[in-house]
Amino acid sequence: MEDQITIVAVGHRSRARRNSVERVEIVRGGPSCGTIAVLIMQNRRIVLASRPDGEPRVDNFRLETTSLPEVPFGRVLVQNLYLSIDPYMRGRMSDRPSYARPVGIGEVMVGGTVGRVVQSNGSDVGIGKLLVGYGGWQEYSVFNPSDANVLPVPHDLPPSAALGVAGMPGATAYLGLSKIGEPKAGETVVVSAAAGAVGSVVGQIAKLEGCRVVGVAGGPEKCRYVTSHLGFDACVDHRSPSMAADLRAACPNGVDVYFENVGGKVLEAVAPLLNSGSRVPICGFISQYNEANPVTPFTVLGALPHPPVHRFFLVSEWPEEYRAVVERLSHWVREGKLKYTEDVSEGLEQAPRALIGVLRGENFGKKIVKLA
Repeated sequence: MEDQITIVAVGHRSRARRNSVERVEIVRGGPSCGTIAVLIMQNRRIVLASRPDGEPRVDNFRLETTSLPEVPFGRVLVQNLYLSIDPYMRGRMSDRPSYARPVGIGEVMVGGTVGRVVQSNGSDVGIGKLLVGYGGWQEYSVFNPSDANVLPVPHDLPPSAALGVAGMPGATAYLGLSKIGEPKAGETVVVSAAAGAVGSVVGQIAKLEGCRVVGVAGGPEKCRYVTSHLGFDACVDHRSPSMAADLRAACPNGVDVYFENVGGKVLEAVAPLLNSGSRVPICGFISQYNEANPVTPFTVLGALPHPPVHRFFLVSEWPEEYRAVVERLSHWVREGKLKYTEDVSEGLEQAPRALIGVLRGENFGKKIVKLA
């Protein structure tokens, strides 16, 4: 039977959250089955105010306060607890042709969220259940539990892990590496953005497959993390003037698989080292996202005398495998075979600066904004 929300008392207005705090009684078919405290009546959200020219600015976004959305039958209202910040969001701010529809001016910025169900209208999903989905840059979202993109949060893991190592970035790493990279024991795998949400998982999985793994990251601290904590065999600092020579020294047998996240000078250093029969899964090329005329990996790799197998991919290409992959990644985290780090900002207001920082490579690990 449908869960109904009955307001039994109104509390104070929170300065920090700028939302009305109300105590509500959950009524299932009449008799009370418990009470919970939820933030209702108002929803804060960040919308796209203007399209950036080059690097995004804070004034490309606008913070708004609106009424809570209506919850249609079969849907649930979710209080978002964590927001994922990912490089793909830069592309969605642009109206250039792409694989996905751009965010419209005045629309809520797209983004993955983990949240708690606070209202259920005719859904089997109960109050308090944690769900991961694409709730966007806002404090409350309406989810359809039957949507393929809405999943329960893996048990025995911190909820925010469902936005990183045990979520879309982790699945992107697993599927891109296994389906396109096809690593074999003894091969050399190079991973750019090796300290990031996707690259860190790629490298660890490649190590589980018995490969020599070389990371590329920005700065000595990230490189130390990649080798000492994540277990890569070597890591090259792309900020070093000797980056190309250092990479060549770290790959004495050439490169069999290059997992592309960055593009630019990193790709130019890797390209001459690619062996015959090498494979290049192209997840992204973040160094070019703010450029008016980006140089894509297809240009660089296509100009080689013997181009490797390479293609751009999306995690959504394998929807039938997604849940099983998330379960496998979660299992590896519980076993200690996959390690991860989160870079957390507090408060919805920090989301624009968080995305700008990710595009600059300032994040250390998976970038998360804690909303509640």
